[in-house]
Amino acid sequence: MSDTPLPPCSILLLSGGRGQRMGGRDKGLLEWQGRPLIAWLHERVRPYTDDLIISCNRNAERYAAWADQLVQDDSPDYPGPLAGIRAGLAVARHEQVLVLPCDAPLVDDALIDSLLQAACGRPVMLRQGKFWEPLFCVLPRALLPALDAGWRAGERSPQRILRQLDPVAVDCPEGDPRLANINTPQLLGDYQPKN
Repeated sequence: MSDTPLPPCSILLLSGGRGQRMGGRDKGLLEWQGRPLIAWLHERVRPYTDDLIISCNRNAERYAAWADQLVQDDSPDYPGPLAGIRAGLAVARHEQVLVLPCDAPLVDDALIDSLLQAACGRPVMLRQGKFWEPLFCVLPRALLPALDAGWRAGERSPQRILRQLDPVAVDCPEGDPRLANINTPQLLGDYQPKN
């Protein structure tokens, strides 16, 4: 963690997906390097917050061990990460909410610090080259009405809706290994962190 004081924040870990690339299995609970993916993220972010929220649409009893609060989508058909983000913002106890996906166990303190240090009244998103990474972001809770309005208008893409809200970019190198998504059976079995 940074020596510079960081703003208090809630942290939302997104683990509510259908797990299509994993054959329908609950991605956050799949084991990687001897522990569930969600356990890696929990260990990394726990020191940053007293409000750790996990968005999960099944296995709530298992996820409860790693969260202060659990949320689920407001519709039963796995409508995507924007639904989980909206649910997390609605219950967050702090004004700023750090959002991370459950399948990125190599996120480090430097990356988290960079996102939180940029926290402001606008969305903060990671950007690799020209590509925005909307699931690595810090969102002011005050953006919830804008996200809800976009949702009601049929928007389901976190990237599209956040790009319309004048985001602040936190740049990282293209191919940054810290953003590696362990989201297919092959990666789960083969991916080894670089030392």
